[in-house]
Order: sequence, then C-alpha cells, then structure tokens
Amino acid sequence: MANPTATFETSLGTFKAEIYVDQMPVTAGNFVELANSGFYNGLHFHRVIPNFMIQFGCPHSEDPNSPRAGTGGPPHGTIQDEHPEAHKISNEPGTLSMANTGQPNSGGSQFFVNTVHNAFLDWFSPGRSKHPVFGKVTEGMDVVHQIENTPTTNDRPNTPVQMIKVTIS
Repeated sequence: MANPTATFETSLGTFKAEIYVDQMPVTAGNFVELANSGFYNGLHFHRVIPNFMIQFGCPHSEDPNSPRAGTGGPPHGTIQDEHPEAHKISNEPGTLSMANTGQPNSGGSQFFVNTVHNAFLDWFSPGRSKHPVFGKVTEGMDVVHQIENTPTTNDRPNTPVQMIKVTIS
C-alpha cells in the first residue's frame, strides 16, 4: 500500500507531501490522526525563518497574534521519539520534521518544513536537538518558499499565513 498524501491548503496556496507511515509509523501516524481530526484546520504558521524552515501546528496559533503561539501541543499529549536505525532520513529541503522542545519525547502536533538542508537537526547527527523526518513535499515547493519569504517580526509573519485545511488521501 502506498504512503498517504497530505494536501495543505494555505492562504498563500496549496502544497502536497508524501507522509512516511511506512518508515516512521509513530510520528507519521500521529500527524495523520491529527490531520484527519481537523486539528490543523484554521491554525497559522507561527515561526518562519528564511533559509531555514517554516513551522506550524500549535493550537494556540488559531489566533495568529497570540503570545502563546508556538507553545502548545495536541490534546492527547506528546509522542515517543522515533529514531529507527533502518530509516535515517535527513532534514533535506522540503522534508517535514517533528518539532519538539529539545527534551526527549516532547514532540506532538508542531512540525516544520525544511527549506534548506538542516543536517544538524537529524536525529542521527551529533548534538542535542533531534528532529525525525516523517514526510516530504512532492508538489508546491514554490508555495513553501512563498511562506518562507513572508515578511516577519521576531520570526512571526507580519501578515498571518493560515492553514485553511489539511486533508489526507
């Protein structure tokens, strides 16, 4: 069976990504469950850093001006870190990666799309911050770059960028 595709309809356009449920069943399964429940619909990108990544998935970002945007997670809590030796997928441009607090097992609903190769974030690279990749953009990387280049203040878009809907097929 083929991996599912996530379609991300944003206020700046649509992009699609393959979700690696075959290689990252915990992380990808968590994302698919949240997307299917409608959790991501209506939220905003709360952290956008050119030549790095765009981040999304905080429930507090429903209000794009909330000072709490970027601090929350899913209603069911955090998930176990997933670091399968058989699937060392690097944080290359276009990959979806689980965000966390920097502490073990602290990922949940927030994730980011890498816009450059961020190998230092790989779970198998030396260092403290580990972020497992669970998907990759297959269409619409131009939309990802448009979001990436949105003018920001303190990494938050000046004009909010909303996730209208995420669908899984």
